[in-house]
Amino acid sequence: MLTRATLRDPAALPRLSLGLLALLLLWPGLSLSELDLGVLLQGDNAATMGQFVAAFWPPEHGREFLELLGRATLETLAIATAGMSLALLIALPASLLASRALSLSALHRGGRPAWWGALLRWPVRIFLIVLRSVPEIVWALLFVRAVGLGPSAGVLAIAITYAGMLGKVYAEIFESVDPRPARALLGSGSPRLVAFLYGILPNAATEMLSYTVYRWECAIRASVVMGFVGAGGLGQQIDLSMRMFAGGEVASMLLTFFLLVLLADQLSRLLRGRLT
Repeated sequence: MLTRATLRDPAALPRLSLGLLALLLLWPGLSLSELDLGVLLQGDNAATMGQFVAAFWPPEHGREFLELLGRATLETLAIATAGMSLALLIALPASLLASRALSLSALHRGGRPAWWGALLRWPVRIFLIVLRSVPEIVWALLFVRAVGLGPSAGVLAIAITYAGMLGKVYAEIFESVDPRPARALLGSGSPRLVAFLYGILPNAATEMLSYTVYRWECAIRASVVMGFVGAGGLGQQIDLSMRMFAGGEVASMLLTFFLLVLLADQLSRLLRGRLT
């Protein structure tokens, strides 16, 4: 027979304590951020926002503008794709050097790598931390000064920042898969690259692909944001249209941006379905 004592959740008190702690930490954060939603309804702010949003309709669909929009969209895709390609060239070898999955010392120590092996991996991990610690918009500002206005600054900014992100996550994915196939190959004398290709990559490919396509989607969004500082693409055109108060043009670009993100999401689902 079930009693009240047996039905009581033993984790209820810790969960309640964590919830209260989160609220206590959140309240000072809201105060420091000076969040005041009431200002949206003060005075003529609501009417001003309504007029601003109304200017977005109808979206611009003239032939000359659509040609410009098509070029800007292709430029945005090119920035995101080229940046991700360069990021992968850095992230893949760096993730292998930073991961414990192919550690030979761990093979002979019951899965625990030697201290000197961990020490050798730390410079690579610090390198990845440095790459991803600076936001891509900051890198874009620096490269705009270095190489001038245009897509090149956006490509380099995405490549540096996303190399750090991809390298970190790839290393964690390699360490999370079943290590036994790779250890068996290493134990039989196979090179580390062979152990990676046949022991780790088949199990990690689906998760790696999903995260890579997600990061490509993020790179598309980032390339639009970096356009506001002169890195080309849709962002630069949106900035120009907003300066001229052309709401219809901005609406058409935002719809195009939505379609790009939808395309990336569908591509991820398709590729994952093919792999699984």
